[in-house]
Amino acid sequence: MKRSTLALMICSSLLCASSHASSHREAPNVTRLPTLDSTDFYAFNSYQPGRAEFVTLIANYIPLQDAYGGPNYFAMDPAAVYSIHVDNDGDAQEDLTFEFRFSQSLAGGEGIKLSVGPSDNQRQVAVPLKNVGGISAANQDNANFSESYKLSLVTGDRKSGSSITVTNATSGADSFAKPLDFIGTKSFSSRADYATYAQSFIYDISIPGCNINGRAFVGQRKDPFVVNLGKTFDLVNYVPVEGDSSASAGDGGGFPGGITQNPGNDDLQDKNVTTLALEIPKPCLTGAGSGSIGAWTTASLPQARILNPNAGFNNTEVNGGALTQVSRLGNPLVNELVIGLKDKDRFSSAEPKDDGQFLDYVSHPALPELLNILFKDAVNSTLGTSFDTLAPTHFPRNDLITAFLTGFAGVNQLATVTPSEMLRLNTAIAATPLDSQSTFGVVGDDLAGFPNGRRPGDDVVDIALRVVMGRLCYPIPINGTNTDLGLCAPEDANTGEVAFTDGAPISAADMGDSFPYLAAPLPGSE
Repeated sequence: MKRSTLALMICSSLLCASSHASSHREAPNVTRLPTLDSTDFYAFNSYQPGRAEFVTLIANYIPLQDAYGGPNYFAMDPAAVYSIHVDNDGDAQEDLTFEFRFSQSLAGGEGIKLSVGPSDNQRQVAVPLKNVGGISAANQDNANFSESYKLSLVTGDRKSGSSITVTNATSGADSFAKPLDFIGTKSFSSRADYATYAQSFIYDISIPGCNINGRAFVGQRKDPFVVNLGKTFDLVNYVPVEGDSSASAGDGGGFPGGITQNPGNDDLQDKNVTTLALEIPKPCLTGAGSGSIGAWTTASLPQARILNPNAGFNNTEVNGGALTQVSRLGNPLVNELVIGLKDKDRFSSAEPKDDGQFLDYVSHPALPELLNILFKDAVNSTLGTSFDTLAPTHFPRNDLITAFLTGFAGVNQLATVTPSEMLRLNTAIAATPLDSQSTFGVVGDDLAGFPNGRRPGDDVVDIALRVVMGRLCYPIPINGTNTDLGLCAPEDANTGEVAFTDGAPISAADMGDSFPYLAAPLPGSE
C-alpha cells in the first residue's frame, strides 16, 4: 500500500482531531515540590477586542488540583520566587524578568476566633477553616486566610540586573491580593458570583520604564490542560490515530481501531490550577530583536531549607542561600516527552543559553522510536503494509530543531538566532479573534497560534505528536497556499500526514475572550 493511501485511510485532513496538553509533574524532583511545578506556559498577542497592542503571558502552577481539596486548598510557596522571563534580542538570555513573591496571613494576625464554652469557662478558639461564612467581591470579612504578592521587573540578568517594583496603577500600592480558591457555592453563592469576585483581583499595573499600563491577575482557574493522561503514559494504551474520517464525525471511517474524540478521554476535566497572568504593552517587551520575543517561566527556592521542629503558621522552616531554579517551562511537552529521564531534573534547573547539552534529545528524539516499537507491527498487520519504520528517518531532525530551538524564519524567529528551548512569539503578527482560531495554529493556517507563541486553545499535544512524527516534511498551508518548508522531504516520514491524537478534544471556544482568558475554576461543591 502506498504512503499516500495510508494517509487517506487514517486522516481526511490535517484538522482531524483536537486535544491539548502541557507539563504536569514532568520531572522527578518537581513531583516533590508541587507548589513550584509549572504546568502550562502561554505567550500570545492579546485577542480581547481593543487590546491588540498587548501581549499576554500566563504561567500556571500547582497541577492536579481537586476542587474539593480542603481545608487548606492550594496556596503558593512564600519562600519561592516565580518568574516569567523574556529574551528580546535572541541571545537566549533574559532581558526582562517579571518576579512574583507571595506572602500569606491570617485575619487579625492569629485568625478568626470563636467564643466556645459557657460564660464562666469560655475560650476564644481559632477556627480550622479558611472562611467562616459567605464571601463576595463586596464583602470579604469572613475570609480567615489571605494571600498577597509583590511583583517586580528585573532588567538584564535575573541575578545581577536592576530590580524595580511594579505598582498598582490605580492606588500606587506595591502589593496585590490573590483571591481565595473556589471553595464552593455555599461560600461564594454561585459560579457567577465567584467569577465576579475573582474579576475584582485583576489589576492595572504601572510597569517601570513603560508609559502604558499593563494588567495582572493571580488566582485559581480551570485547568486548560486536556489529555488522555493515564492511558498515554501506560505505553500509549490506545491506538493514537483518529478513528473517524474527521474529528467527532462518528463514522468510524478513519484508522481501524483508532481512538475517536470524546470529552471523557480527558483525565483532567475536573482539575484546577493556579494562574499567574500578565498583559504587557508590546513596546515594553520588544527590544533589539525583530519584534519577536522568547519567553519561559521558572520557579526557584533558596538553596537551603531547615525545618522548624516547633512549626507554626509562617514559621515552618528557615530558608537561606542563593536562589536555585527548581522548575522551568517554555514549549509544552519538552521535558515530559523529549528530555531523557536521567536529564529531566537537569533541564528543569538549566537556562536556555545552556541548552546545547540537550541537543541530541531534539536532533535524535526517542519518542518516534518508542511509537514505532509499540505500533509498527500492528499497523503493518492491520493495513497489509510492510513499513520498515513508522518513525521519520532523517537525521539530524532539522524540523524539530527549527520548531523547538530556533523558530521559523519569517514567523517567530528572533533577529539573532541562538538555539535554545523557549516559546517564541512574533508580536507583529495580528491576533486571530477567538471564534476564528485554528486549534492547530500555524499548521492549521493560523499564524497567530502555536508554535508562534501559544494560546490557551492551541492543540499542542496533537500538534507535537504530528510534528515529531514528521508533519513538517510535507507542505503545510500558509495564507491558503501549501508551502514546502524545506526542512525534510515526504520520503523521510512514512506517517507524516497521519492524524495522531490522544482523542481528548478541546477548542478555543472553551476559553474566555478576555484577560486572563482561562475559564473560572471549578467549585469544591455545588
